[in-house]
Amino acid sequence: MKHLLSKIPSINKVLLTDTVKQLLDEHPEIFVKDILKKEIDNIKVNVLQGKLAEIPSMEEIIKKLMEEVKKQDRFSLRRVINATGTILHTNLGRSLLSDRVKEHLTETAFNYSNLEFDIEGKKRGSRYNHLTDIIKRLTGAEDVLVVNNNAAAVMLTLNTLSKDREIIVSRGELVEIGGAFRIPEIIKLSGGIPNEIGTTNKTHLKDYISAINENTAALLKVHTSNYKITGFTKEVTNKEVAELAHEHGLIAINDLGSGQFIDFREYGLPYEPTVKEVLDSGMDVVTFSGDKLLGGPQAGIIVGKKNYIEEMKKNQLTRALRVDKMTIAALEATLKLYLDKNEALKEIPTLHMISISKEKLLKKAKNFVKQLKNTGFLSEIIEERAEVGGGSYPSSYLESIAVKLTHNIKSSTEIEKKLLEEKIPIITRIKENSIILDMRTLREDEFGIVVESLSKKDLK
Repeated sequence: MKHLLSKIPSINKVLLTDTVKQLLDEHPEIFVKDILKKEIDNIKVNVLQGKLAEIPSMEEIIKKLMEEVKKQDRFSLRRVINATGTILHTNLGRSLLSDRVKEHLTETAFNYSNLEFDIEGKKRGSRYNHLTDIIKRLTGAEDVLVVNNNAAAVMLTLNTLSKDREIIVSRGELVEIGGAFRIPEIIKLSGGIPNEIGTTNKTHLKDYISAINENTAALLKVHTSNYKITGFTKEVTNKEVAELAHEHGLIAINDLGSGQFIDFREYGLPYEPTVKEVLDSGMDVVTFSGDKLLGGPQAGIIVGKKNYIEEMKKNQLTRALRVDKMTIAALEATLKLYLDKNEALKEIPTLHMISISKEKLLKKAKNFVKQLKNTGFLSEIIEERAEVGGGSYPSSYLESIAVKLTHNIKSSTEIEKKLLEEKIPIITRIKENSIILDMRTLREDEFGIVVESLSKKDLK
């Protein structure tokens, strides 16, 4: 063992080689030395654990060093290509922003802006004013407040309006939104006291009525946008909950979750209430996300009665949950597109991917297959099912078109691995030992990148 340890080259010896000197000319010394030290330490550990019978050569050590430097020099958060058919892919960043957003975001992020400056009044302004009018126009709300995500929006709402008091909520609506963040825990964290009523599959109006007491502050409806309970079920409508709340001088709150401004039934999806419809039902406060069905940046949007929103603005928690200038710029640019429904469907990528016709997807697929001619892959255009994703439209699918790729030698898992190792990783699905690329999420301007990756020698 000692004999082997003595053969491990020192860090300085490796650094003095011509290849590594060149590497140091291209990368910061502290960066290269840190990677090299870890590599040398790893060799020592493997020797001590009896995992190495001989020490890697200097060439092997340098090769590994160069591979690691190249790998770690990339940004950790970087672009990928989504060919999975899941539009709001939570792991891949959910909504893509539109070109209009890119233009406005670039202009405001790389220059000074009137974030908190009232140009007309020549005095300090509020960052929240930039979004108020446009959201009021689109939803019919009396007032608006935007925070950094919907969980924050729910927590701020409950902390402001029902701290130390009871919040009545149906057991069938005790949603987990992912990452073990659960509605009952958010209620408790907000300072509220959850009062659970009904059962998982059935909650009646009488359950709400019998639960109301002198310590009740609000009736909370949580839209189950990420799951569905079917069969022997019963739930109380938003209108019924709102009317009951107002009869008893209570606040009616609705956590809508995904939230949407457009009815997608004409594009093959089932009915989901829009933000405006929920407000029109009589709800006092409605919260929803900015980066799901809305197609904008991550944000939690709170709309509703002015007196309740004003209270939230004064809450010290609002400062901790506030949005930055880039979120405001991206959200405003996204919302402006909604003033014209047709423009929104065309320009907002999420809406475009939901609404694009099967005929257009087939046309895309044929164009893609033409470009695959010299890659060595066998391709076939097939019908597939895409999904909205992002905790929206559970168990509902969109008819889609995909291209199925097979190879005479390489297995689908080998191909998938290679595609993930690309400079721009390509995320696909495997089905029946074939690679599936769904045209609903694979953009035409990405065809060239995918074809280039599939044309590389190690994939032929």
